[in-house]
Amino acid sequence: MARRRLTKALFEFSDRGSEDEVAMRDNRASLDRIKLMPRILNDVSGRDPKITLFGKPQALPLLIGPTGPAGFVWYRGEIALAQAAAKAGIPFTLSSTGNTPMETILAEGGGTQWYQLYVWADVEASLVTVERVRDAGFEALVVTVDSPAANNREFDTRNGAVFPPRVTLQGTIDSLLHPRWLVGTLGRYALAERGMPGFPNVHIPDDFAPEQRKGFLARNDSLTWDFLRRVRDMWPRTLIVKGILHPDDALMAADCGADGIIVSNHAGNTNDAAITPIDALPAVVAAVGDRVTIIIDSGFRRGSDVLKGLALGADAVAVGRATLYGVGAAGEAGATRALEILHAEIHRTMGIMGLTDLQAITRDHVVLPPQIPAFERGLR
Repeated sequence: MARRRLTKALFEFSDRGSEDEVAMRDNRASLDRIKLMPRILNDVSGRDPKITLFGKPQALPLLIGPTGPAGFVWYRGEIALAQAAAKAGIPFTLSSTGNTPMETILAEGGGTQWYQLYVWADVEASLVTVERVRDAGFEALVVTVDSPAANNREFDTRNGAVFPPRVTLQGTIDSLLHPRWLVGTLGRYALAERGMPGFPNVHIPDDFAPEQRKGFLARNDSLTWDFLRRVRDMWPRTLIVKGILHPDDALMAADCGADGIIVSNHAGNTNDAAITPIDALPAVVAAVGDRVTIIIDSGFRRGSDVLKGLALGADAVAVGRATLYGVGAAGEAGATRALEILHAEIHRTMGIMGLTDLQAITRDHVVLPPQIPAFERGLR
């Protein structure tokens, strides 16, 4: 449904990965190779998928991860996602590149909201954003650390999808071929905001010259662990580091005061040769599972996938594309439907697995392919 409604460039920006999409395919293949081991003849009539995350009860072991295109696939799509998450009783994470002011999303979206931070060329300007996020009242700050260089997304290049967005002939033709998106999304922005949606949550200093503004949204390739320590000193609430795959980096994040980490290869959008998060997870859990909350993402599509992540030691799973497809198809109703499908699948799979609550799931509930134990042995 989202593919039919959205322009080709926008759908593929949401749907595809970097370079040859090896990492994106491997994310799915790694999850598919892991098998669930059910236990039978348990009374599962009262099963409950609730968990507690960072001390706060929530209805499902899920959260909506940051997806930059949300505000492009639907008018103020970030609000739609936040509302769907609130209805489902799970957190929503706002991307730095959201098109709606963060204060508006907090007020209208409701529920538990987190903010994801990209650090652009100017570090001090990014810290101003951290102060704004803090003062606005977001419950957690998610610092993405796996993108020190621009993504090599060749599909976007072919489709003429540029960042920051601008009007091109190729994009204009693509838009005219998708009138529902053109009128329902871009047209609404044009009427309400008199132009293309911008990035109101990115702080660009007022005294920057035009040439400085042009390069401001370049990725920062100079960050070190000292930056994370600076953020920890100024951020009073939950701090999460997103994009960790190596257990030594997980240890460093914990040492810098992170409350949680997201084991992630950016859904196959940065390093096309990266190890998959589900393959990296056991070693990360062994290193820091008793020190920080561990969330995993990248490639999770089914309720059974979620149980695999939990069995290998994750505390929760972040989904991105699933709800992005939903909001791209039908706004808040579509995102809600995506979460309803995942809820039903988690509940059903718990029953098949002989589980009444998710605290009872263990490593014994999965059968692993041989390469995961081998990877763990190599790190010892």
